[in-house]
Amino acid sequence: MNERPESAAMTVATVALPSQPAPGQDGADPRRWKALAVTQLAAFMVLLDVSIVNVALPSIERGVGMPATTAQWVVSGYALTLGLTLVSAGRLGDALGRRRMFLVALAAFVVTSSLTGAAPNPEVLIGARLLQGVAGGLLIPQNTGLIQELFRGAERGRAFGVLGATVGLATAAGPVIGGLILGLVSGHDAWRWVFYVNVPIGLVALVLAARLVPASTGGGLRSVHLDIIGALLLGGAVLSLLVPLVDADSGGLTRLWWLWPLAALLLAMFCWWELRTRRHRRQPLLDPRLASTPGYPAGAAIGLVYFVGFTGIWLVLALFFQDGLGYSPLRSGLSVTPFALGVAASAVVAGRLVPRLGRWLTVCGLIATIVGLVAAAVILRHVTGDAAAWAILGPLLVAGVGGGMVTSPNMTLTLQYVPVSMAGAAGGAAQTAQRIGAAIGTAALTTIFYHVLTRSGRDYSSAVSDAVLSAAGFMLLALLMAITELTRRQRRGTRGARA
Repeated sequence: MNERPESAAMTVATVALPSQPAPGQDGADPRRWKALAVTQLAAFMVLLDVSIVNVALPSIERGVGMPATTAQWVVSGYALTLGLTLVSAGRLGDALGRRRMFLVALAAFVVTSSLTGAAPNPEVLIGARLLQGVAGGLLIPQNTGLIQELFRGAERGRAFGVLGATVGLATAAGPVIGGLILGLVSGHDAWRWVFYVNVPIGLVALVLAARLVPASTGGGLRSVHLDIIGALLLGGAVLSLLVPLVDADSGGLTRLWWLWPLAALLLAMFCWWELRTRRHRRQPLLDPRLASTPGYPAGAAIGLVYFVGFTGIWLVLALFFQDGLGYSPLRSGLSVTPFALGVAASAVVAGRLVPRLGRWLTVCGLIATIVGLVAAAVILRHVTGDAAAWAILGPLLVAGVGGGMVTSPNMTLTLQYVPVSMAGAAGGAAQTAQRIGAAIGTAALTTIFYHVLTRSGRDYSSAVSDAVLSAAGFMLLALLMAITELTRRQRRGTRGARA
């Protein structure tokens, strides 16, 4: 990237990022790549649990005797509490040390996964699932914080490339892995292994993390200023925004619409409170200077809009393949595997190219994703039966390659000028935006799918085609935002060169 930091915020952030003395020839911790591998294993588990449960919902309904509207909270409740926890967890990691928070969160995730799998009734199941989301929300921001802390320069882009591959694989592989588990384990309680599978993997990751993840900076409990009011205001705003979306299947969009004006009010109060906290020289939950940090607001917004289109696709494709074409859960999951493979391959490569190509990667990736999704939508409108899954292999692969060029480069560029001391909270806020986008996308695309399905007299081809085209429309909006940010960066670079 040829852009040079010009603003005061850029200067502050850039000064805060030099390598700190550590063992190793290049001043970096020699265990950093091993530590990254361990943290990504844990992150994969947490993100996988967002989508893996979808294929197990019918089994869960039968296993514990709960109606479909209640069972939906097994999926939605996890996403809700995960999204609520991210920013506060990032702030705690910044203050207490990210290794410490990572180990605590990973241990909590193992315990809550066990409780969820062993739940004897719907009430315990949903309660344990909510706690599992909290544990996941405590863990995820430590990943971005550790990458900011352990890696510098071009290596940081490569590390975020690995994180991008993890995000893409976990999201797309959930239906496949869930279908495999239900296919291998038979019986009334087979669904429990969707949660139990986290226990051995989590224990191995916990042992490895204790040995390989280096201790990070943090002043201990006495140094922490807990912005409780800020956390409550932001939590209330996110809760008010997400509840109507996660309850969309039960009429939440029309019944709970009044929560959205409340969310706007709470968010405005949160911004006011954080500015006030900063003026009084106390530590805010989310430093207001992030709003003027180059690339951060635009990157977070691009991530939100991208995830609106990205996340909802999987549910409407699953509905099309399983309900419309009669595919099994495993076969349905395998049908979208090309996208996951494309994401995994391109995210790692894109991470290496970020220092040279910068925001151009995001722009090119979004173009490829839009082309792939539009092609898939056109094909699905005209091709049905067994041929449908084969016909969209190419378009999904193209869309996946494009998606891998969006996720990791966008996170790298979003956090590029963020000081390490704010990395956890900043990464948590960026991922909260992604969770909000995911909730909006799931509700919006599902609503479009069922609306077209009803209006067209159960024409599944038209329903899935219109839903996928809508996802491409959200991607187009993200593309316009990325082009705007690219133009802004180029103008800053030109002014900096003249100066």
